[in-house]
Amino acid sequence: MNFKERDFIPMLFGGDINTYSVARAFYERYKVKSYTFGKFATGPSYQSRIIEYTPNPKIDTDEVFMKTVKSFCSKHADKTVVLVGCGDSYVALISKHKNELPKNTIAPYIDFDLMNSLQQKETFYKLCEKHGVDYPGTIIHNKEMGHDFEMNFPFPVILKPSDSIQYWEHPFDTQKKVYTIKDKKELDQVLDDIYGAGYTGKLIIQDMIPGNDEYMRVLTSYSDHNGKVKMMCLGHVLLEEHTPHGLGNHAVIITEPNKELMMRVKDLLEELHYVGFSNFDIKYDRRDGKFKFFEINTRQGRSNYYVTGSGFNVAEYIVEDFVYGKELPLRYAKEEHLWMVVPKAVAFKYVKDPALKAKMKKLIKEKKVVNPSFMKGDLGMPRLARMIKTHLSHFEKYKKYYS
Repeated sequence: MNFKERDFIPMLFGGDINTYSVARAFYERYKVKSYTFGKFATGPSYQSRIIEYTPNPKIDTDEVFMKTVKSFCSKHADKTVVLVGCGDSYVALISKHKNELPKNTIAPYIDFDLMNSLQQKETFYKLCEKHGVDYPGTIIHNKEMGHDFEMNFPFPVILKPSDSIQYWEHPFDTQKKVYTIKDKKELDQVLDDIYGAGYTGKLIIQDMIPGNDEYMRVLTSYSDHNGKVKMMCLGHVLLEEHTPHGLGNHAVIITEPNKELMMRVKDLLEELHYVGFSNFDIKYDRRDGKFKFFEINTRQGRSNYYVTGSGFNVAEYIVEDFVYGKELPLRYAKEEHLWMVVPKAVAFKYVKDPALKAKMKKLIKEKKVVNPSFMKGDLGMPRLARMIKTHLSHFEKYKKYYS
């Protein structure tokens, strides 16, 4: 690999495709190696040539996180260390400890109080109401409500935690990222399972918007250090993952324009004086022709390379804004580009719409397509063997879980 000496070093937290995608963006734009800290010696970042990867099962705890950051920054005192969280818990740690971080760090995040508030989905829905951003019919449930409450929408319903960080800290056998609940009996059982595992936060029960994965959208925005939106990139999700722990993770995305939708979100973010990357999950509701927002993630999403692949390098926005202090122009993604993390055969089998299949075929033919895990020059063994195994495993996963 061809590396260049820069006056900054990326320090990333996580180990999944989110982290690798950000590291790839740093390398492609600046030819720098990213120093990445995750929990386990696995995933696309492990054994990568563009990443110095350090596993530690306790890296997401306050003490180990701060000790690691301080030690790293001390060893690289002549550099600006750019901190990037690639998961909710890491972003929360960076934000929480912003005032304690070494002086040679950059932390492109909002203050912890605002972040913690936005992580609670009910807070986000109040902001949506204020700015005319649509969201599904919703009940905010807490443990004290028990089984006795009214719903003004029918089954099946969607259930998910309001506080995803706390939720995953209390594992149980049937735990899922998102639940599709078919009736009252199942709803009562899932509520008991979640609260029984020790989760004390609120739960979101929502009207289930009809339509398969192809009705989903993902919106990624970047807001500069002054709280002004500088980039918005909307992706049309064609296929999601369907394993219990990966449910809702994107598998195939085509970038598409929708400036009207973006402008509503721009106003919301700028009123908050939001800083850094934000990521929104959206679904088109064919019943009323509206786009319904589910949540805001206070970071770039795990599928963030769909943004970089569309010509909006995610690393460049952070570095040019925070390291070099440049004034960035406001840009909206307009050109179609295909992002996929499953084999082409899986995508063409499980994407149902013939028009979307034709669009995929066209973009592949035009070479406007990328799988972020397979970067030219970073395909050495044994990482390549692991990546191929993971890639091919999607055949069996979709056969087992897709319905």
